[in-house]
Amino acid sequence: MGDSLSGRSELSGLSLAEAYGLPGAGRAHEPVPSVAVLVELLRNGASGGHVKCWEHFAEAAAQYSGPGPGIDLTVYVLGERESVEPLSPRVRFVGLRPVLSTAALMPAVGGVDIVDLAPFHPRLARLLPRHDVWHLTHTFAFASTAALLVRRADRATTSVRPGVVGSLHTDVPALASVYLKQMLGRNPGLAWMDGRFPGGGAPAAVAWLARRRRDRLIRMCDRVLVASPDDRTEITALTDPGRVSQLRRGIDRERFRPDPWARGALARAHGVPVDRPLILFVGRVDASKRALLLAESVDRMRRQGHAVHLLMVGPGTDRGRVADLLGPDVTLLAPQPQEWLARVYAGCDVFAFPSRTETVGNVVAEAMACRLPVVLPAGARTTQWLAGPGRDGLVVRHDDAEGWAQVLTELVTRPELRRVVGERAVATARHRHPTWAQVFADDLVPVWREALRLRGSYETAGPVGAGRAHAAEPHDVTPRAPYGAL
Repeated sequence: MGDSLSGRSELSGLSLAEAYGLPGAGRAHEPVPSVAVLVELLRNGASGGHVKCWEHFAEAAAQYSGPGPGIDLTVYVLGERESVEPLSPRVRFVGLRPVLSTAALMPAVGGVDIVDLAPFHPRLARLLPRHDVWHLTHTFAFASTAALLVRRADRATTSVRPGVVGSLHTDVPALASVYLKQMLGRNPGLAWMDGRFPGGGAPAAVAWLARRRRDRLIRMCDRVLVASPDDRTEITALTDPGRVSQLRRGIDRERFRPDPWARGALARAHGVPVDRPLILFVGRVDASKRALLLAESVDRMRRQGHAVHLLMVGPGTDRGRVADLLGPDVTLLAPQPQEWLARVYAGCDVFAFPSRTETVGNVVAEAMACRLPVVLPAGARTTQWLAGPGRDGLVVRHDDAEGWAQVLTELVTRPELRRVVGERAVATARHRHPTWAQVFADDLVPVWREALRLRGSYETAGPVGAGRAHAAEPHDVTPRAPYGAL
């Protein structure tokens, strides 16, 4: 997806419902559950894995042909203007402008994900009651708005409470701690903040606050989706274990696959060398992904006499430091379109990903599908992609620059080991990793329907959107106006 999207139209008032067949507009039809997914991140060409995950699920929803009446899906994201991108008559992305954007904080904090810190989003509040299930994926303005409306519905006697689902996509406490620590390091004048919080300092205090906020939202949910078994253990301490299940991540096997011609294409397009092993990193080039640790390990390998080249794909505040450290032995690319990114994977020799803040790390699955041996930190949640650590991917137990250099050197200097681990990786991807369509049908649709059943809204509210305070008309899933007419 590029910065400009064909099919997007500006919205005004509540014309969204009339134009896109949202609940509360049109003629009576068979009841179709309407789901609002709240992804309060900016959606553009530089979006990370959280947004891309829901792009994949939306594509799967647009093609869904499973049993029952299907799903009407609206994915709300942040946008520079209010807009909509329809994927099908029943699936669309809606962009809403943030009320209190973090864009101005990015130079100081060093992060690249823009969120909305406002406690309430009035526009979203007007649209949410048109949906039967509200699916929270983050903890900022969209989530706090939904939580306020749920509390109001719980107190009221005339409105129907929506089904509420929460899913863990980002380790917000860990990221908050990393970015605050980074901000304090770059701004010595703020050092006084750290001394005001004993027992870990300001970063630990911020992580605790972020976790407490997340936990309050989880307790409000009818169903909670976790990304890994480790997350399940943590979350079942907060809510009924019967309400917790796993939301896996999928892989596009048609797009991400081995390509014997990719290395030549990569060399022609970006000038990467063809006479030495190419180590790949995909993600934010900053402290949250520990990108500098990887660069330092590659520098150690160079100083030990190993000819190697590092390729990093993604934005981030540490790009300059990486370039200064490695000079001509690193290539730094901006975020790439998915079609070309698949060729980038297939054109490299090793995939290295030191991050410990991932809940899943879909880039690992993409690399494995392209026959790359992957190198991951021991104990990280990204290792759940491996069927047998040490066989279809390697783990680094001494998690410092020296430890990473040792494991990477094994792969760089032993082509046969790279080949064997890569073959096992692609076999795991083909036989064990699900597609996005499978995950959508097996992990999401049943949970959304169960959330409706738990609240009784599907059986008692009539057609989708009925029973809401200001959305009492039946639902028509057919758009009623040309998009350009808005």
